[in-house]
Amino acid sequence: MKHSLRVGFSFGLTSGIITTLGLMVGLNSSTNSRLVVVGGILTIAIADAFSDSMGIHVSQESENCHTVKEVWESTFFTFLCKFVFSAIFIVPVMILELKAAIIISVIVGLYLLFLISLDLARKQNIKPWKVIGEHLTIAIVVIVLTHYIGHWISLIFG
Repeated sequence: MKHSLRVGFSFGLTSGIITTLGLMVGLNSSTNSRLVVVGGILTIAIADAFSDSMGIHVSQESENCHTVKEVWESTFFTFLCKFVFSAIFIVPVMILELKAAIIISVIVGLYLLFLISLDLARKQNIKPWKVIGEHLTIAIVVIVLTHYIGHWISLIFG
């Protein structure tokens, strides 16, 4: 896979999953509203995908070692992957009871992070458990923190 596409895919997948799961868990904990969770997912899928793709764009331009085409490929692919990997979580929220949808989304999201981490470790020829453990720990910390922040918000403002 070309470098520019690999950048967009790996960043979009990782950021899309962790950001969206954190948002979903936090919004569910604070509101327990399917409408709010779906609105949050769509907001992340659009606004954060544009923001992150612009961040990748500027970051690669500042490196001064990529062609204009490579920069735009990374920009576009980051947006596309971030959008898809964020928006995909709407499906369980729309077809399942909200609590079950959140649980399924967390399981699926962590599994996808496991797979990309395993692939990354194999390509870099390093111990998979270290990479997988690091990436899943970060995701779980985000999920746990946003859960408790959501509860705190509902206590303060609810």
